[in-house]
Amino acid sequence: MRDAKTTSEAVKEAVPLKSAHARIRGPLVVAAVLLAALNLRPAITSLGAVLEEARDGLGMSGAVAGLLTSVPVLCFAAFGIAAPRLARRFGPAAVICAAMAVIALGLTLRPLAGGTPVFLAASVVALAGIAVTNVLMPVIVKRYFPDRVGPMTGIYSMALTAGAALGSAATVPVARAAGGSWRIGLGAWAVVAVVAILPWLALARDRVRGGATGAAPAPAVRITRSRTAWALAVFFGLQATSAYVVMGWLPQIFRDAGVAAGTAGLLSAVAAGMGVPLSFVLPALAGRMRHQGLLAVALGLFGLAGYGGLWLAPAAAPLLWAVLLGVTNATFPLALTMIGMRSRTGSGVVRLSAFTQCTGYLIAFPGPILVGALYQHSGGWGLPIGLMVAILLPQTVAGVLAGRSRFVED
Repeated sequence: MRDAKTTSEAVKEAVPLKSAHARIRGPLVVAAVLLAALNLRPAITSLGAVLEEARDGLGMSGAVAGLLTSVPVLCFAAFGIAAPRLARRFGPAAVICAAMAVIALGLTLRPLAGGTPVFLAASVVALAGIAVTNVLMPVIVKRYFPDRVGPMTGIYSMALTAGAALGSAATVPVARAAGGSWRIGLGAWAVVAVVAILPWLALARDRVRGGATGAAPAPAVRITRSRTAWALAVFFGLQATSAYVVMGWLPQIFRDAGVAAGTAGLLSAVAAGMGVPLSFVLPALAGRMRHQGLLAVALGLFGLAGYGGLWLAPAAAPLLWAVLLGVTNATFPLALTMIGMRSRTGSGVVRLSAFTQCTGYLIAFPGPILVGALYQHSGGWGLPIGLMVAILLPQTVAGVLAGRSRFVED
């Protein structure tokens, strides 16, 4: 009896200590997630802001500049597939910590490049770190916030979208403040990546306390046999196609319709800016729903209205079309939320995340290129926009199937 009492007293004393640890650990994880998310898009959007200056400074051909716009999607597919194995061996937090260091290294080397090959290689280094982090962030959310997957995915997605916007908006002012140096404008983002390493250094030791996923080892999940996983991969890929087309071609669509260049750029920023509040609201809403397919249908209808407006009368209400397309591109945080909700275990989430994103980005890769080819061949935007409207149907169907309350382990 005395031993039992002693044990009981020890447990009671341990609970407050565990709670105190959790109170410290929770804000640390949130800070780490936010800082990591801020670093997942500036490597791409900052280059777009000073691409003309970088081309002149490096003697880069137009073909290579075009290749740079498709390299991110290829890197996300190629390097993201290594994330599950790395996470099993070292733990997801340790891998993300290393990935932040890799991003910082790539962003530091890129502005120091004296020629196009080195610049391209440094870009690939940074994108490799981003690709691995893309896959593992849903795992971190599932591990530390299993009951708040929706809200935490919303916070992460909002920070990611904000990072993309900052990369595009702040690079030119930084370059101008540095005497017009595009190299400093690009290199400044390495500082943000270095700061992001710090909280992950503290979290990297968590593998010792609970394995790579923070739970007991689970049986391997045969992702490729899961209809839910395939539906989610198709949904992710088709929404990424739409997102990259809007990011890459929307300003040109408006300019060809007679909208001034400055206004077209502003409208593109409006479309991107819609993702900031929606990236926070949608995942939280999805996390409370048993079936997320209704959200996929609603976002598809917004896309249909936006593309329909561009097709019929692009200059009649350009702000409305930009807003509608910005709303439909919020399918990205919805897809991330469903990744965290479609597996019961952390090990299942990491496999599902890798499969969904790698397969999805491979699906998305041809989209912007095909749109550009159709535009050049037809001399107008009717065929390209018609293609995007046609894509919305399978995207919505895949979203409905992926949104069902099922798990890839079933």
